Amino acid sequence: MIQSPTRVAVAVEARKVAASRVFAWTTGILIVGLTALVLGLLAAAHAGDARVLARLGPLADEEGWPLLVGVAAQILAAGGFGACGIFIAWLYGREFADGTVAGLFALPVRRSSIAVGKLVVYLIWAAIVAVVLTGLLGLLGFIFGLTVTDPDGVGELSRIPLLMMLTALVAVPSAWIASLARSVLAGIAATIVLIIVAQVCAILGVGPWIPLVTPALWAINPSAVPWPALTTVLAVPVIFGAATTFTWAKLQLDR
Repeated sequence: MIQSPTRVAVAVEARKVAASRVFAWTTGILIVGLTALVLGLLAAAHAGDARVLARLGPLADEEGWPLLVGVAAQILAAGGFGACGIFIAWLYGREFADGTVAGLFALPVRRSSIAVGKLVVYLIWAAIVAVVLTGLLGLLGFIFGLTVTDPDGVGELSRIPLLMMLTALVAVPSAWIASLARSVLAGIAATIVLIIVAQVCAILGVGPWIPLVTPALWAINPSAVPWPALTTVLAVPVIFGAATTFTWAKLQLDR
């Protein structure tokens, strides 16, 4: 059976990712780190730690699922963006760092298909992380005595997978920078810059219609961000995914 070039690229890239330490460490740190931080903050909040309650801000007045998901969402909005940016920068920049990019020119699969395959693998990774995080946070809720019969439970917990996917989508520009500069570090640097820009925009009170800021604002206060604003995030992977694919299609060995 003849497979499409993109499907072949996805299969090959998935095997590369599964065998890499970067994949294991990035995934592990994101999932375990977020769960541990949420557990620690919730335990401190339940113990009445004044310093933790002060840092939680308006969330300190919440309880149950809204408190758990609110704490997780704030951590995921920033930490998840960093993890996604690092992972996708490595995914596209590793060929240049490892010196394997020259071998891609000898493959029967077009480089544009390879670029698309990398993006598909990245999105699959983000979806898996989203499901695992949601499951762990649900388990954490049960540990703290929360139940699925809580009317806010399912609705609040459903924010986590959506936030993870939105965060993954707005990190796609790091792939383009890593490809354009032919450097993993350049992609990571772009991720850091994007985080800073998002933080500055949030501080300045920029509206929810800017895709880079929308997921974080929605995570903090869903009612303040209209649903149509969330759809603008889709423009980021479309534009920068296309730019990355074009960059890979035009790659040359001499520069």
